[in-house]
Amino acid sequence: MPLYLGDTFPNFDAEAFGAENFNLYDYLGNNWGILFSHPNDFTPVCTTELGEAVKLCQTFKDKSCKLIGFSCNDAESHKEWAKDIAAFSGFHGDLPFPMICDPKRKLATSLGIMDPREKDKAGMPLTCRCVFFISPQKKVAASILYPATTGRSFKEILRALDSLQLTEEYPVATPVEWTAGEPCCVPPQLSEEEVKKRLPKGVRTKELPSGKTYIRYTPDPRN
Repeated sequence: MPLYLGDTFPNFDAEAFGAENFNLYDYLGNNWGILFSHPNDFTPVCTTELGEAVKLCQTFKDKSCKLIGFSCNDAESHKEWAKDIAAFSGFHGDLPFPMICDPKRKLATSLGIMDPREKDKAGMPLTCRCVFFISPQKKVAASILYPATTGRSFKEILRALDSLQLTEEYPVATPVEWTAGEPCCVPPQLSEEEVKKRLPKGVRTKELPSGKTYIRYTPDPRN
């Protein structure tokens, strides 16, 4: 069943390489979570993605966000593949986040993340490249869906997380190519009174031919 923005992300128990008795809600606690699926172990694009996730894992942790990998391979496959990921990324030690094992594809099917066009050597469908941003309230805050042939940008995932965390706390929106620390947009529905009360750093309005004042900027409201 597809998951939409604002839906409660379902809790689940699963076998996971790197975590015993894995339960999603217990693992996340009050943190943000990013669950990302990949089509198959021991494949080139997936290895580059997981390698980048390993490199950025501490950055995500610093933002109170936990990573969870996911594919339809079993724990033994994940264990052996993790050695390649570590070698590729230059990481020493255990994989710093759990990898869900779903060889029967039950969980992947329930989450609606199977790609019927991509199949393994046995002809079984593979998971697509899906990313779920899970809020501390266990809601779907955002999602990304890519085909198996297109690798994701974990820097974009990190940028999206920054935006989600900022806009949950402050009445702002983040414009094109925004990165943390840059000016934000003020939503048109926010009144001048609310702006003064909630955005003390002030507002700059962009002059437009229409004469309308809907493009307003404010500095990143965080310290």
